[in-house]
Amino acid sequence: MHRRLLAVLVPLAVLLVAALGVPLSVTVAEREMQETYVDRLNDVGRFASLAETALSTGRTEALHQELARYHELYGIPVAAIDTSGTVLLGPAGAYREAARAEPALPRIVTAALAGARSEPSWEWAPWDDSALVVAEPVGRDSEVVGAVVTISDLSKTRYRILVRWAQLAGLGLLPLIALVAVAWPVSAWVLRPVRELDAASSRISRGDLTIRADAEAGPVELRRLAESFNTMMDAVENAVQRQRAFVSDASHQLRNPLTSLRLAVESLEPHLRAAGDGRQLYDVAVDELKAMQRMLNSLQASARMESIRTASPVDLDAVLATRVDRWRALTATAGQTLAVDVPPGLRLLEPPGGLGSILDELISNALRLSDARVVEVTARVVPGGAGSGRGIASATGHGNASAAEYGDASVAGHGDVSATGGVVTIAVRDDGQGIDASERAQALRRFWRSPRHQNVPGTGLGLAICADLVGAAGGELRLEEGLPRPDGSGYGFAAVVALPIVSRGASPSGAPAPSPV
Repeated sequence: MHRRLLAVLVPLAVLLVAALGVPLSVTVAEREMQETYVDRLNDVGRFASLAETALSTGRTEALHQELARYHELYGIPVAAIDTSGTVLLGPAGAYREAARAEPALPRIVTAALAGARSEPSWEWAPWDDSALVVAEPVGRDSEVVGAVVTISDLSKTRYRILVRWAQLAGLGLLPLIALVAVAWPVSAWVLRPVRELDAASSRISRGDLTIRADAEAGPVELRRLAESFNTMMDAVENAVQRQRAFVSDASHQLRNPLTSLRLAVESLEPHLRAAGDGRQLYDVAVDELKAMQRMLNSLQASARMESIRTASPVDLDAVLATRVDRWRALTATAGQTLAVDVPPGLRLLEPPGGLGSILDELISNALRLSDARVVEVTARVVPGGAGSGRGIASATGHGNASAAEYGDASVAGHGDVSATGGVVTIAVRDDGQGIDASERAQALRRFWRSPRHQNVPGTGLGLAICADLVGAAGGELRLEEGLPRPDGSGYGFAAVVALPIVSRGASPSGAPAPSPV
């Protein structure tokens, strides 16, 4: 977060330094050019004065030698020309060669022959390669007989400008470096409560209502924010605890009166006539009392499981080893076939309440509600799946994979799984009745039951509780189409659990598990 703050502050500081540095750089460049111009103007002024005397007396040899010596020392061609532009004195060859590269020279010379002094050139940019042309008239007013012209290479001047600019840039970097050096720790200190508040909010969103923000560090405004956040969380936690306590207490307190009521109703059975209407009402009352007892048991189980908010790593092999035999016995009793296709070596994040309990519920739904012939349990790894929802879609389908007995070394051709990252998808599919797509969206709601299953024992809480627990571990429970039905009329039912995979080397105290949720 403080990186984003610096990303805002540093550009502003750069703009401020540039707003001050660019005009200063322009001033420095213009001053360098002005000094060069004044120096050349003094030289041509002196030569113009000497040329006026030499041309009027005819003694030009000394001036010619001085102009040649000047060119030799400074590399600047200087020449005295007449009104036609003919070179009278100075290095004529060097002058003509330099003059060919300067398109502005005719204009400047014409102005000098008209009696006007050269204006300074402002073409000081380092990327410009034009020369400085300075011309001084020889004579005054209408008595101008020629001009002295110098053509100066400005490469050294422009190099000095670049050096000065580099120095200014270096000086400009110092406050920026100082700003970053100071702003980095200061912004980290200022924003540390915000980061801690963000981390606390993230853990709270995963179900850990015991987390509180540090209200002792950072600016006073953030401390007040942390205090308000903690107060809010105290209220939320108390409300949730009261809600859970109410569900648990109400279920417990209703159990004894309901049991007494059931005993009282059942005690009436010997007094009923076999063919009377009382027998039918009696059966209805007993069934309703049994349904109420199942509902209370489910509510109590829900309250107990929701109070467990910690996910931890678990080996899928160990979970299945304690349950597959019992599942096979249950399916065999119901006249169904259980197929297990799970690669060995999978390690994942177990939801609160236990992965085994969730799978038991999914198997129980397949046995009680589907009228299926085949129930299949499969597991697959979706590498790099950042979201369980995206991973499930690509890891499940309608096909019936070849099943093998759990624990066989040749299970479906899979070797030991050592992938890290991504998710593990565990699917419980059957080839039974299934439910419509519109009903799947409602099946994870509490107390919802399909119209076809109203007379089947159940409370409508099982899938909803499983979905909540899987979500608490950072996973997802999805309902999909299952295996193809034997008569080809469609597909059965599938419940797919996607949970984060845990690296084999991860310890219970390390990331990503256990993860408080």
